[in-house]
Amino acid sequence: MSTSSPSAPTRSWFGHPPGLTILFLTEMWEMFSFFGMRALLVYYMTSHRALPQADASLIYGGYAALVYFTPIFGGWLADRWLGRRRAVVLGGAIMAAGHFMMASDALFYPALVTIAVGNGLFLPGLASQIEQLYLPGDSRAKLAYNVYYVGVNLGAFLAPLVCGTLGEHYGWHVGFAAAGIGMLASLLIYLAGTRYLPPDTRTAQKPGPSVAAPPLEARRRRWGLLLLIAGIVVIFRGAYEQVGNTVALWIEQDVDRHVSSSIVIPMTWFQSLDSLVVFVASPMLIARWSRLQARGRETPALSKMAFGAALVGLAYLGLALAARWSLHAGLPLAWPWMAGWFVLMTVGELYILPTGLGLFGRMAPAGYRATSIALWFFAGFFGNLFAGAIGTLWQRLPRDGFFMLVAGVAVVAGLLLQMTGRGFDTRGDQAAVRAGTATSD
Repeated sequence: MSTSSPSAPTRSWFGHPPGLTILFLTEMWEMFSFFGMRALLVYYMTSHRALPQADASLIYGGYAALVYFTPIFGGWLADRWLGRRRAVVLGGAIMAAGHFMMASDALFYPALVTIAVGNGLFLPGLASQIEQLYLPGDSRAKLAYNVYYVGVNLGAFLAPLVCGTLGEHYGWHVGFAAAGIGMLASLLIYLAGTRYLPPDTRTAQKPGPSVAAPPLEARRRRWGLLLLIAGIVVIFRGAYEQVGNTVALWIEQDVDRHVSSSIVIPMTWFQSLDSLVVFVASPMLIARWSRLQARGRETPALSKMAFGAALVGLAYLGLALAARWSLHAGLPLAWPWMAGWFVLMTVGELYILPTGLGLFGRMAPAGYRATSIALWFFAGFFGNLFAGAIGTLWQRLPRDGFFMLVAGVAVVAGLLLQMTGRGFDTRGDQAAVRAGTATSD
């Protein structure tokens, strides 16, 4: 196993090592394919396949859960056997095949499974390479996850505009095929840029004498804290993952999407608003956090995540009030209100999701960074099952009552994160990095 981090970069792209740009672009196109297919999935099932809404919500939740289940095995394989590069290449190829399988009605369910399996290898192997691009103590490393998250959302922004438009106007399978092309682009970019990425590692080999393993009790505490945070994120995702599920149905059924008498906003385009807000808000938040970091006033990670969950809860509370007004007025909700909802919800997302990803990357025990990253995504498995179960209440509850319930779920997650932060040293992730346990692989 390699016992050193990459040497200090002699070149810099946009203030960061070139490898971050390669990972950024690779993930951007992978997210284009994932969100392109996701933007069409519920509509395809309810319209083309004529499935009942409750069944479509369960299938959507089950697929999304499987996408987050497989990385726990893929991360372990990348750390212990395949190596991260081979895991990314193999996973990308499998995902591309799955997306093109979506072009056939007969292969619909096998295609969903194929995409989920490929994602399990691709996702943790890619994100776990970020930390190795930086020397220990490099202050840019923590903010690199936010930069990477912008790449995630650039693909997510383009996907509904391209795949959604093609699917709505030229056929669902044309949109699915466009998602497959995006996955191929992701794979080619990664292969072309491997020279800028850290050396591949596998921990099946015995660590060299320069790697000092932390005490067993310290490692157990580290994994215990990560598991606790992952469990709370499961609750949060029950609320957050409604965006592509019941919120998408709300936009279709109860939102006036007319810009004028002749111009109607496609329902899939609203899924791009989340990513658009990421582009606008991320530079401002990164600049603010950098200033606080320079002054020694950095907000602890768990407090930052708790604040993000609270903002998402506040966004759903606003949607509940808007739904109540719409019901009493007998009028659909005007589309600018939904645009405002996406702004508030996404700002909350920026406080919790990239922060959590970075936390799991930095706190990973030596030699298990891909596994730790996979654990972060694994929380999405149970979170999406939870979200799918909540989605089955869509037709049983009034709209305002449903969104009030979702708001409560997000607020509970925020309170639990804040309590966890008070019970532990909320700067423990920084201590872990200083101890060397998160930078030795």
